[in-house]
Amino acid sequence: MASGTSDTRPLSPHLSVWRWHATMLSSILHRFSGIVNYIGAIALTVWLVLLASGAEDAVAIFTSGSLSWLTAIGLIVLTWSASYHLLNGIRHLAWDIGKGFDPAGSNMRSILIIALSFVPPALIWFFALSGGAS
Repeated sequence: MASGTSDTRPLSPHLSVWRWHATMLSSILHRFSGIVNYIGAIALTVWLVLLASGAEDAVAIFTSGSLSWLTAIGLIVLTWSASYHLLNGIRHLAWDIGKGFDPAGSNMRSILIIALSFVPPALIWFFALSGGAS
């Protein structure tokens, strides 16, 4: 910038300036679900390696006893995370081709994606806990 001239670009607004909307929440959830997917992939890999190595005692720690409820919650959260990340990833693909940038529609789609992200895990866990489709 030349000396003597003022920078007329706006400063980055603080969080207190922004009014929360669904697209902001969708962006945060997309990042969060990516992190959960990453950690879940590592945890599932460790579990599969334990199974493959014949460490039944180590696997039993996670599937029975005091950690079984934590394992179940972790698997449910991982299922939701994968579902949300997939649905929001489809929206990102639409954005890559230049579709869906209108503010009102983007907010509506964010709400729809957040709501629909609970359907696949609910169906998966319903069928898993009921013994599958009969």
